[in-house]
Amino acid sequence: MMPLTMVGRGEQVNIQKITGKDEVRQHLAELGFVVDSTVIVVNEIAGNLILQVKASRIALDKTMANRIMVD
Repeated sequence: MMPLTMVGRGEQVNIQKITGKDEVRQHLAELGFVVDSTVIVVNEIAGNLILQVKASRIALDKTMANRIMVD
């Protein structure tokens, strides 16, 4: 398991765990980041990520992306 920030551009991974306070986990779940969902890293700029989750593209900063653990 590793944080989402360690994933390379174009890679597809599955979410294993989301860390942080309840409010943070709830916010990420509302954006589509839930355990066992698939995420594709579209681009990375200075540690910040553009991700494809389901049919949406979402930008996350480093801090939030570090809370999402993937395999």
